[in-house]
Amino acid sequence: MGKGRLEAFSDGVIAIIITIMVLELKVPHDASWEALKHLSPVFLSYVLSFIYVGIYWNNHHHMLHATKSVNGSILWANLFLLFWLSLVPFVTAWMGENHFAQTPVICYGIVLIMNAVAYTILAQLLIKHHGENSILARAVGSDGKGKVSIGIYASAIAVSFIHAWLAVGLYFLVAVIWFIPDRRIERNMKDAHD
Repeated sequence: MGKGRLEAFSDGVIAIIITIMVLELKVPHDASWEALKHLSPVFLSYVLSFIYVGIYWNNHHHMLHATKSVNGSILWANLFLLFWLSLVPFVTAWMGENHFAQTPVICYGIVLIMNAVAYTILAQLLIKHHGENSILARAVGSDGKGKVSIGIYASAIAVSFIHAWLAVGLYFLVAVIWFIPDRRIERNMKDAHD
């Protein structure tokens, strides 16, 4: 079956996720810099999560651009990813409102690691559907970046029990690793086209 509805639905859900996150930024009733200072943990958690959702949207777009069709398993895997992405606004707000307290930071990490696992499952099902010699399979390769990210998330969750801000630093590290767009799919598509 075609991939158009999956792409459109995913884009819509991701747009709603970003909208929900920005609605959590409450306007201060005071017109001072001090009022904004009190909002800094909420804003910082929003920025981190916005970057993450943007990274997933960008990579999801590239991954589906390299595919021709989907099947039922892929549709369910995509819903599994969207489920975990839809929890990002909740843990973002919880973490920001509680100034990066231990439990919200741990839960944020759990949501991040499950997003990574869900994305990996989706990628593997797409590769299986299109074959080991497909553009996507060549681009993903051994997915070292994805495995390293999951390892850092797991480490961050463990570190959260000792010092929550160190864990937040590790979450930012993974965002930095992925912030630069992954050119593997674009390169492989260009090579296949040439």
